[in-house]
Amino acid sequence: MSAPAETRPAPVPDSPPPGPGQPRRVGAGMLDPTQLWRALPQALRKLNPVTLFRNPVMFVTEVGAALTTGIAVVHPSLFGWLITGWLWLTVVFANLAEAVAESRGKAQADSLRRTRQQTTAWRLAGWEPGAPQDAYLEEAVAASELRRGDIVSVPAGELIPGDGDVIQGAASVDESAITGESAPVIRESGGDRSAVTGGTRVLSDHLVVRITQEPGQSFLDRMITLVEGANRQKTPNELALNLLLVMLTFVFLVAVVTLQPMAIFSKDAMAAAHDTAALTSNGVTAIVLVSLLVCLIPTTIGALLSAIGIAGMDRLVQRNVLAMSGRAVEAAGDVNTLLLDKTGTITFGNRRASAFLPVGAVPMERLAQAALLSSLADETPEGRSIVEFAYEKHELTERVANGAEWVPFTAATRMSGVDLPSGQRLRKGAAASVAAWVREQGGEVPLALEATVQQVSASGGTPLAVAQSTSDGRAEVLGVVHLKDVVKPGLRERFDELRRMGIRTVMITGDNPVTAKAIAEEAGVDDFLAEATPEDKLELIKREQAGGHLIAMTGDGTNDAPALAQADVGVAMNTGTSAAKEAGNMVDLDSDPTKIIEIVEIGKQLLITRGALTTFSIANDIAKYFAILPAMFAAVYPGLDRLNIMALHSPLSAILSAVVFNAVVIVALIPLALRGVRYRPSSASALLTRNLWIYGLGGVIAPFLAIKFIDFALVQFIPGI
Repeated sequence: MSAPAETRPAPVPDSPPPGPGQPRRVGAGMLDPTQLWRALPQALRKLNPVTLFRNPVMFVTEVGAALTTGIAVVHPSLFGWLITGWLWLTVVFANLAEAVAESRGKAQADSLRRTRQQTTAWRLAGWEPGAPQDAYLEEAVAASELRRGDIVSVPAGELIPGDGDVIQGAASVDESAITGESAPVIRESGGDRSAVTGGTRVLSDHLVVRITQEPGQSFLDRMITLVEGANRQKTPNELALNLLLVMLTFVFLVAVVTLQPMAIFSKDAMAAAHDTAALTSNGVTAIVLVSLLVCLIPTTIGALLSAIGIAGMDRLVQRNVLAMSGRAVEAAGDVNTLLLDKTGTITFGNRRASAFLPVGAVPMERLAQAALLSSLADETPEGRSIVEFAYEKHELTERVANGAEWVPFTAATRMSGVDLPSGQRLRKGAAASVAAWVREQGGEVPLALEATVQQVSASGGTPLAVAQSTSDGRAEVLGVVHLKDVVKPGLRERFDELRRMGIRTVMITGDNPVTAKAIAEEAGVDDFLAEATPEDKLELIKREQAGGHLIAMTGDGTNDAPALAQADVGVAMNTGTSAAKEAGNMVDLDSDPTKIIEIVEIGKQLLITRGALTTFSIANDIAKYFAILPAMFAAVYPGLDRLNIMALHSPLSAILSAVVFNAVVIVALIPLALRGVRYRPSSASALLTRNLWIYGLGGVIAPFLAIKFIDFALVQFIPGI
């Protein structure tokens, strides 16, 4: 029994756009300064030592700040409190970088969460395909109560209550809440467009959906969790870099601790030589050593490392790609081989008209006009492409009198056409079918038709013949329409870029080798695999991986699932089947197969950004050495005074300037960490050279200038330092 119609609530209206102060999706471009202020509370909460312990570099900095705080309380001094304040700011700024990166994800998650409204689901108990309405019960339940395997009915205007597969019906679905794309898409039972996502809206017709999710594990739930970054796993390279930072921190910690006796001796020597208490007051020695330690350990990259990883995933989300793990993003940056499905990725997916080929002395305009009129009743993609081609290339218009009888295309006749009131009849379709029709009308099929058909087939295209029968019953063949897989514009240039990155491109298709070769040459890919089966795809990936290559591929069908699971970067289309989405480690919400090229570029940008900031962090330590070491030991070893090449005002101002720079540089680099270093396709050696010149040399020069400026400013505002 079906529920009474009046008990079904009205469709939930679309959510209004967010008002002032409400979160909205944040771009991945320049850093909005207000984000720093909004993220400050979260940064302060991260001062919890239990939270900070997972970042050993900043944990050591916090311990040092706590130690100097105690010393400043017991032995108050302006220098002690200034150092203490800037050490705490160093920790806060480090937390701020991560908090800002996470806040972007949370803003996106809030935007997505608004699409997950309290939805009523119409569950069908006892439903079977073809069963009459009185054979099953339709009951209203909360969407949160749905379980895997439940069958739900979704009429036009209502939200789909959960992830599932369409098992009956076809409808237009609005997925803008998930993908941001305003154009609706078609979802239908069977095939590779049966998967639907909870929170999307049915715009027309009616769907019956089988739920494939468990409670709390919908695609939208997983997306919100991943976007918020709560469960972000560190990648192998990130773990390795973290280990290096820990080792460097330990080495510098041991080195600084062993300097304690020398520092005491230096303090006494300075007091005797200069009769000054600048560095001889109780507790200052320990504060100076803590300052030295914090300036020596890699605080800059330690503070920004997590933010770089979070921002990399954020940049993918901004392009409507959901990465299931940071490992997948990083792997995209190391990809050596890119497998691309021909249909929908390299070509538009449907064969399109590319040329009209007259037979004999038939004028081109006559053939084009006949092809246009005979295709108006053909609703297939090929038929529509002939109409579009005739309009665009030959500027034809329809000239059909009233009373024309249209002959739609059918799989049985393999032809379409029109019978005009004048008695003229036009047909377009498969060459064999049209040739048979011409003979039935008493006409002759010229030998030139067979030659043209073979020529089109040999080039990898599909030939369609066009014929005409006049009022006197005489039929003749006018020519051939050349249909082919049209390569998307601009792909050859993109593949050239990938080649400069050192990435090999392989096209995968089920076409015969002749067609595959023609498309591969036109697109500019490095290699192709023709007549590919799921087993062939899987074998190709395993063979490439055995050779030490990392593989990326796209797919949308169930037959792609094994290869997506085997690939290092498997990008499933959101329009694809649930099996494909579960097998891949990324999902493209826009279902644009060519986006894998952008994914590779974002992965490389993440790796380059991490390398650039690591280079800068290590390089800027040089200036700190020249600031702090002469200040600490020049009294004992006068020769060290020659290292004070910045001519800093005093030992105290030198140390404080280095500590201030160490904190401020973190905030200065947050926008770069979030936006990423600009990536240009080039060889690894060229990238390394550019890295060293810009971030290596820049990391040496910039701190010298900044520390000197800070020293000058401190002397102006704190004359006694």
